[in-house]
Amino acid sequence: MATEAQSEGEVPARECSRSDAICNFVICNDSSLRSQPVIFNPDFFVEKLRHEKPEVFTELVVSNITRLIDLPGTELAQLMGEVDLKLPGGAGPASGFFRSLMSLKRKEKEVIFGSPLTEEGIAQIYQLIEYLHKNLRVEGLFRVPGNSVRQQILRDALNNGTDIDLESGEFHSNDVATLLKMFLGELPEPLLTHKHFHVHLKIADLMQFDDKGNKTNVPDKERQIEALQLLFLILPPPNRNLLKLLLDLLYQTAKKQDKNKMSAYNLALMFAPHVLWPKNVTANDLQENITKLNNGMAFMIKHSQKLFKAPAYIRECARLHYLGSRTQASKDDLDLTASCHTRSFQLARSQKRNRVDSCSQQEETQQRTEEALRELFQHVHNMPESAKKKQLIKQFNKHSGTQTPGREPATPRVQKRVRSRSFSGLIKRKVLGNQMMSEKKNECPTPESVAFGELKRASKENMNLLFSGSPAVMVTPTRLKLPEGKKEGKKGWAV
Repeated sequence: MATEAQSEGEVPARECSRSDAICNFVICNDSSLRSQPVIFNPDFFVEKLRHEKPEVFTELVVSNITRLIDLPGTELAQLMGEVDLKLPGGAGPASGFFRSLMSLKRKEKEVIFGSPLTEEGIAQIYQLIEYLHKNLRVEGLFRVPGNSVRQQILRDALNNGTDIDLESGEFHSNDVATLLKMFLGELPEPLLTHKHFHVHLKIADLMQFDDKGNKTNVPDKERQIEALQLLFLILPPPNRNLLKLLLDLLYQTAKKQDKNKMSAYNLALMFAPHVLWPKNVTANDLQENITKLNNGMAFMIKHSQKLFKAPAYIRECARLHYLGSRTQASKDDLDLTASCHTRSFQLARSQKRNRVDSCSQQEETQQRTEEALRELFQHVHNMPESAKKKQLIKQFNKHSGTQTPGREPATPRVQKRVRSRSFSGLIKRKVLGNQMMSEKKNECPTPESVAFGELKRASKENMNLLFSGSPAVMVTPTRLKLPEGKKEGKKGWAV
C-alpha cells in the first residue's frame, strides 16, 4: 500500500523513488497541497488487517484460495508453512542449507547480492529499475548480456550502498538489465517463494467449463487473475513490493516490443527461472512443468496492472472486520448476503406494485359501475309514464342496495324519516334539474321511490364528502326534512 505526497524542495527525487519502492507513508506538510483532493486507498482496511492481525488475514485469504483451487492436504500445509517443502529435484531448505548460510553471512555484511530480500536491498535495486524505465527501446533488452567488468563495478557500488550516477554514460542499458537478473538469480529463494510453487502450477490448470459442465482446454483468465490476486496478498511484504516493481517494468518493456523485440513471452523465458523456478533445479527436474511456468510468467506480465488489487470481497471483509459488523468468511457468504437483500427488495417492490395495481383497478371498476348506474337511472326516469316505468323504478329501488365492486356492502333498506328536506331539494337540483321538480308537481312518482339507497346508509361525514367531489360521483336523491322555519331550496349550503 502506497500513499504518496511530495513537496518540492523537501525530499530529493531519488529519496522519493526509494520510499515509493518501499511503499512507506510520506506525510506532506506543504500547506499549498492541503487543498488538493484526498484519494482514499481502497485497500486501506486490507493492509491494516494484514499488518495488525496477520493470522486472521492469512486465514481469510487462504480460505478463498481453496475455493478456487483444489489443494490436497499436503500442498495446503506447504502453502501455510506447516510442513517441509517437497520440490522437484529434491530442492528445498535442506538441499540449500549452505546457500542459506552464505546468504545470512552476506546479510550481516550488509551485502544485497545473495542476501535475503529486504526493503533496504529493494531501495538499492530500484535505482536499476528506474534507469531501465528510461531505456526501454534498446533492442534485445534483458536478452543481450552486458560487459562483465562494468557489471562488477556496478555490483560493488550497490553492495556498498553508494549512490550511482547511471546517467553519466559509464554504464550501458544491457549492463543494468543483466545485473538486475543477476540480483534475482542470487536470492536464497525465488521471488514468488518456494511455498507458492505448487499453487502456481494449479493456477495454470484453471480452465473454463462448457455448458455440460465438462472441462475445456481454454484457460479461465478471470479465475486465474483472482487466484493470483489472492496469492500475492500473502507474499512476504518485500517480495510483493519488488514483484510489483519488476512486473510493471516488464509490462512497459513488452509494450515497446516493436522497438526492443522483446515480447511478454520472451521476457517470461528470461525471468521465469528467477521468479518461479525453485532454486537448485534444472529443466530436466521440471519436465512438463516448464511450459506451465513460462506461460504463467507471461500471463503475469500481461495482466500485471490487475494483480496487485485485492478482490472486492476481501476489501469488504476487511472493512466489516474493523467496522464491528459480522465478517464473512468467503466470497460465497458475501454473494449470499447480497442476493438475500436483493430478493427481499424485489419481493417488497413487487408486492407494492401489485397493491397499487389492485387499488387502481378497483377504483376504475367502481367508477364505471357508478357511471352505468347513473345512466340507467336517467334512462328509466326519462321514459314516458306507464306501468312498465313504475315497475322498473320499483325493481331499481329494490336492488339498489346490492354491493358494487370495491365498495362496502350496503346496509339493508329501512324506511326511516329523513332529517332534511333542503338536502333533498339540493340533490334534485344537482342531479335531476328542473325536470324532477316539474314531475313532482304533476304527481308523478317522487324521487324517494327511485332512491339508490346509498344516501340512507351514508353518515354525516359521507354527506360532506358527497358535495366536495366532482359531478362524476352519483348519489341517490331522497327526501330530507329541514328544521322548523327552513324552506326547501333555501340557499346557504356550501357545495
